[in-house]
Amino acid sequence: MVLAVGLLGIGFAGCAKPIRHTDVAAAADMTTTASVVQTASARYSQPMPNRIFSSSQLAGRTLEVATTADIILRPGEVVLTFDDGPRAGKTPRILDALDRYGVKATFLMLGSAAKANPALAQEVARRGHTVGSHTYDHTDLTQLDRQAAIDEIARGEAAVAAALGPERLSPFFRFPYLSQTGYLRTTLLQGDMVVLDVDIDSKDYFKDTAEVVTTRTLERLDARGSGIILFHDIHQRTVDMLPGFLADLEARGYSVVRLVPRTSGVFGRSVITADAPVDASPTTQ
Repeated sequence: MVLAVGLLGIGFAGCAKPIRHTDVAAAADMTTTASVVQTASARYSQPMPNRIFSSSQLAGRTLEVATTADIILRPGEVVLTFDDGPRAGKTPRILDALDRYGVKATFLMLGSAAKANPALAQEVARRGHTVGSHTYDHTDLTQLDRQAAIDEIARGEAAVAAALGPERLSPFFRFPYLSQTGYLRTTLLQGDMVVLDVDIDSKDYFKDTAEVVTTRTLERLDARGSGIILFHDIHQRTVDMLPGFLADLEARGYSVVRLVPRTSGVFGRSVITADAPVDASPTTQ
């Protein structure tokens, strides 16, 4: 499979730490690992407006995705993504804001967070949002050797899948800090995972006000015209800014695209496997 670097204009910051330049050229290294199963899956202070879901003009089309290359957005289209959750007290309010506007998002969950909040992870899926993974412990994978990095990815995906129970895990994945190597990206793509990049980084992990986050994100979006937006459902400022941000999106004429796995091929994959167990923490007698 041809390396899909740059398909969506990979951002240069994310999850509270700038991305480092990585060895994208290493994509030529197609080493096969036994750990990947190829068949494997500002107006922030305003009260939330009372509206029936169907009245919103913000909800856009549903885009079925089998590979990263399928994510092609038209002018005025955005994809909302939330990393690092789920988080009690915050993710539910994020879900309520999205419901008010009738839009769906993609949640890239940490395995550790999903394991700690399985009912909340299932609630995200039940409300019609797409759930993917984001490693187990939010580790910078470029600081690990290849096998340890694959194990961390696999452990995270397995933990999210276990937390979801009867709900469906998508094969969508995002690198912590957007930090990756060509080898890791190619390995995941060969394993039928869909790597989600970032076009607009809200930088909601900075200690700014909700109004600043809203203004910064809208300015970057207006300059670009469309794209995948990165938020985190673990910050209060994101909870506070989201209703006003969605109202601003609607007023500007944007539409929110829902990403879902394509129903054939990749949709039937199993989670990747690794040598490390889902929960490798020591037990006491």
